[in-house]
Amino acid sequence: MILVTRLNGSVFALNPDLIQRVDATPDTVVTLVDGVKFVITEPLADIIDRIMTFRARVVATAHALEERGTSAEVLELPHTRADTSHDDDHDDTGGTLPAPVPLHRRRT
Repeated sequence: MILVTRLNGSVFALNPDLIQRVDATPDTVVTLVDGVKFVITEPLADIIDRIMTFRARVVATAHALEERGTSAEVLELPHTRADTSHDDDHDDTGGTLPAPVPLHRRRT
């Protein structure tokens, strides 16, 4: 998450993975993938720097986890089995991921 400031001075956290675009018109307007827009005080260059820093931190953390030898099972999300039945007699550490959901272009 990155911290940004609304024009009224309130600060909030924004998930940079949900940003579709950032415009400087002259105010900085962040548009999310769902169409929600935020007008913020930070200039466009600062937002780009914050996003790059956030992504670098994610990669560095993943690299550090690999270096420490943390097993992938620790990082696995729950309920990754293809069958979603929950039986206490079975171990939930194996299994396969469900089939991916096909994506379609949004109609204009």
